[in-house]
Amino acid sequence: MKQDSFFDVENVENETFSKITNVASVPQLSVFRYPGGKTWFIPRLREWLKSQKIKPKVFIEPFVGGGICSLTSVSENLCDMALMGDLDEEVGAVWQAILSSDADWLAEKILLFEMNYENVSNVIKKDSCSVKDRAFKTILKNRCSHGGILASGAGFLRKGESGKGILSRWYPDTLAKRIKVIHLLRNNLEFRLVDAFDILDEFKSRDDVVFFIDPPYTVGGKRAGKRLYTHHELDHDLLFKKCAELRGDFIMTYDNADEVKNLVKKYNFEAMPIPMKNTHHAKMTELVIGRNLEWINEINRFLKRQALQKVKKV
Repeated sequence: MKQDSFFDVENVENETFSKITNVASVPQLSVFRYPGGKTWFIPRLREWLKSQKIKPKVFIEPFVGGGICSLTSVSENLCDMALMGDLDEEVGAVWQAILSSDADWLAEKILLFEMNYENVSNVIKKDSCSVKDRAFKTILKNRCSHGGILASGAGFLRKGESGKGILSRWYPDTLAKRIKVIHLLRNNLEFRLVDAFDILDEFKSRDDVVFFIDPPYTVGGKRAGKRLYTHHELDHDLLFKKCAELRGDFIMTYDNADEVKNLVKKYNFEAMPIPMKNTHHAKMTELVIGRNLEWINEINRFLKRQALQKVKKV
């Protein structure tokens, strides 16, 4: 029997799978502080990839953003390689630089940069022609702006952590190390500055690939995606249609909204709400969507058995 498409969202805290991930327990691999980042989803991502009958040849992330899912899948050998796609030229410059011979230059530039408002303003105002210059400018902007927002209009951090302002998110040693680690994985990573639909069309007939799809949340006129991302316009119905055509397995993460639930029903997918914390540490839920979410049920059953055993011992 096919499971119900939705849990009762109001009672989601009662579900075993509702435990919120402690993001501090997840290896931090990305150089980005990315709005809508998926660090909280990593434990679920691991279980999904491990549930595949064979290890995927390619892990495809067409809206890569900060890339934590692609980086984790490759670094933990959960796939043979990861294909990362994004339309944002600023984001793309960072990935292109890190995966090329510019990686050492970028790491050194970060280590030597003297962080203050004047220097940051001068870099951001300057027109950057080369990929490596655009990459440095993007990382600087990402680390110094509110919430890591790269879209136009984002302001600099003023107070930040403990009143440190723009210094509060600037960790040059850590950033340089992450760049070097990602560069070491370059033979198993590929980045393309491309529309997500083009990637889906190219790989839709392959059954040895998997897709992790995390689009900007703009369905139903939601403002957050428009404020956070440079490329926020998206035909969500078309995205669901494209996913229905994929031979390989996929999961999507989406805003827990009625419009999304209607699309899930329209294309006969399954969805479950997963609790997480946003950048303001407020509890909320997002939807995990796929053709078959039995792997989540397996996790629930395992965790419930563990909980029952602990109760019996007590």
